[in-house]
Amino acid sequence: MIQAKGLAKTFTTKQGPVEAVAGVDFTVHTGEIVGFLGPNGAGKTTTMRMLTTLLPPSSGTAVIAGRDLLHEPAKVRTHIGYVSQAGGAKPSSPVRRDLVLQGRLYGMSRSEAEARADEVITQLGLEELADRIIQTLSGCQARRVDMALGLMHQPELLFLDEPTANLDPESRNDVWEHIRRLRDERGTTVFLTTHYLDEADSLCDRVLIIDKGRIIAEDSPRSLKAAISHDTIEIEVADDTARATELLAAHRDVHEVSVNGTVLSISCRDAERLLADLLRTLESARIRVESLRVLKPTLDDVFMTLTDRRSQRGADAVHA
Repeated sequence: MIQAKGLAKTFTTKQGPVEAVAGVDFTVHTGEIVGFLGPNGAGKTTTMRMLTTLLPPSSGTAVIAGRDLLHEPAKVRTHIGYVSQAGGAKPSSPVRRDLVLQGRLYGMSRSEAEARADEVITQLGLEELADRIIQTLSGCQARRVDMALGLMHQPELLFLDEPTANLDPESRNDVWEHIRRLRDERGTTVFLTTHYLDEADSLCDRVLIIDKGRIIAEDSPRSLKAAISHDTIEIEVADDTARATELLAAHRDVHEVSVNGTVLSISCRDAERLLADLLRTLESARIRVESLRVLKPTLDDVFMTLTDRRSQRGADAVHA
């Protein structure tokens, strides 16, 4: 659905050229939900603007929904939907009227646009809001209207820029469910940016992480967490913390042990497999365990690990 090769963008400023995107390569397959993550200024928005034909690349190529980004931008636009973070709905317009207008802008006859608006209203559960003025809607309701606008022409590929920004947790979950249904029921491919890493973890089949204009990681959330971050076992002991630390740190499958009072934090792989062995070790040494819990890595851990590594390498290069 998306094949990007060497896609790059350099801006000219008074201070000189600024490389916002440094030649990224990636593929998004049909029917995937793919999250595009990165720190502020990493190149996410610039990349999305290039993919949606809003910004010409400085170099590189991309094929979007089978159309060449550089030579067929108008055809690309007919096959994609784009929902920006700011949204595109007219605040003073009723929902249905704005949807019909969107359809007309895509070349539909009035009857076609009205029929398609009714389909999208039903698809996104907007029946009770269809005649409401858009500026009277809640944040979640308005976001669903933005998605409806992006779906009026039945795109194969939907770009979502921060789809749940500034929404409360319940509203975020509601938007997530609608995005899943788009893929599961309609086969729509979704490419989204988000600052909420739990959102990407829960929603996305794969994630791309960009930092300083370069893709630094690409895989499923589960695989990235397994490859880059460790599980943590927290064990609170009754006494003899120093002895417990020494015994657990000596285990071949323990990466690191840190201590906070009487709580030992053990960094390791496959905590469930290792836990029984560690408890037997403490029991043999007659060290009583007061409590324990297992913490699995999150996508936040992966993100921080990857971006911190790159920041540290950059600092080392400056000081070298």
